[in-house]
Amino acid sequence: MSTTFSSFNARTGEVLSSLNASTAQDIDAACHAAAAAFPLWQASSGAQRATLLRALAQGLETEREALVALADQETALGLPRLSGELDRTAFQLRRFADIAERGVPFEFVDDPAVAGAPPAGHPAMQRWSVPLGPVAMYAASNFPFAFSVLGGDTASALAAGCPVVIKAHPGHPRLSRQVFDIIQRTLSAQSLPAGLVGMVQGISNEVGVQLVRHPAIAAAAFTGSTRGGAALSAEAAARPRPIPFYGELGSINPVLALPAELKAKGADLATALAGSIALGSGQFCTNPGVIVLIDALLPDAKAVNDAFVAQLAQALGGQKPHAMLTQGMRKNFAAGVDHWAEAGAALVLHQPAPLDQPPHPELAQVSAAQFIAKSVLREEVFGPSSLVVRAASVAEALQVLQAVGGTLTVTVWGAQEGSAEVQSLVRGAMAIAGRVLFAGVPTGVAVTAAQQHGGPWPSSSRPESTSVGDAALARFLRPVALQDAPAWLTSRQGRPL
Repeated sequence: MSTTFSSFNARTGEVLSSLNASTAQDIDAACHAAAAAFPLWQASSGAQRATLLRALAQGLETEREALVALADQETALGLPRLSGELDRTAFQLRRFADIAERGVPFEFVDDPAVAGAPPAGHPAMQRWSVPLGPVAMYAASNFPFAFSVLGGDTASALAAGCPVVIKAHPGHPRLSRQVFDIIQRTLSAQSLPAGLVGMVQGISNEVGVQLVRHPAIAAAAFTGSTRGGAALSAEAAARPRPIPFYGELGSINPVLALPAELKAKGADLATALAGSIALGSGQFCTNPGVIVLIDALLPDAKAVNDAFVAQLAQALGGQKPHAMLTQGMRKNFAAGVDHWAEAGAALVLHQPAPLDQPPHPELAQVSAAQFIAKSVLREEVFGPSSLVVRAASVAEALQVLQAVGGTLTVTVWGAQEGSAEVQSLVRGAMAIAGRVLFAGVPTGVAVTAAQQHGGPWPSSSRPESTSVGDAALARFLRPVALQDAPAWLTSRQGRPL
């Protein structure tokens, strides 16, 4: 395992500083410290959890200028975007503070005894939710605030009563360290144990593997690639005592555009979609990577779709993506587009750029039969690109969705009337996605009560869970039924000991 690693300027590749990687002893110490902090934190009140989360949000905002500048150096995502992301992160922390203060982590079901023989008769039961224990949190590269050290996973785990050990992303290590320093100062100010939130760092995969293998870790939350998430998920399952692994993985997020909608407002939709494809240099988990067009349902559907592809190529060609997060991601993006071409895709918009420069947007087109037959066309190409898939019928469009298998989002444009064809397409979209949109574009994930950010494999490892929104709390709680419990216990009304 490497003993040091570097922080890089994302725009120039310049080494900003060298950092010490966490050793096996460091990882062991962080996990044991989290385990030691667990009894205190699981027994904490909602008000105490809320006080910590709100102070963490304030800490981010107080140091906004320095944090955003550092994040921009390491990610090249731009000051406005990063400042907005810091706002979202503070909002998430305060939202989970409110959730904890309202007592949501302590909600319970009281089922009084019913006299008589079973099955109608039964003893007194209460169903509580209790925290799982220390959570290993794997930060993402593309959201250095919102899915990172103090992102939604950390906020929801702390609100649930779980300590956290963070595996910081090596793409922004100095920022991660600075945010972690804010956490440690906040814990000290509130006389809370430093081990309640720990952090490990390093470029070697062994850091993450050792963390998920540690016997003190009770659950893991991950945001990143399908390959990386699958490897860690396998490690979590192979432990002597397996643990739940909540992975938000790769996703190609199909946009299914019906020809009548494109005929009515194709130019506007092309402009909106081009902006979504290139947003953040295409480095969003909800980037619209596939556009499904149906050459049916209207007599002139093929001509309408041809015109839309031309409009989209023109709008996309005018986009100017910034530098990607890392040189590795930049090379992988170029390789992904090459794989499309090798698989027979027609490159509609192709402007190769030197690998040391920001990428140009890419647009390619294939038939539905090609897409279904060749798995490489269904792999996520992380960057400002999208693949148009032409289906000859509604039935073939449904086969395209089935071939995708699992995705965070599907967007359906033109579903205003509930015809039999539209119903079948919506049903097909709901079968493979965690979130189905009927207007707008998929980039942008609201932090709200009804949000579902997760879907069938390969978009996530646990399709029943979400990594964004209020329901993220449930990942880190498990139910316990108390039968004929004494009054001193039931009087706690769901608050763990």
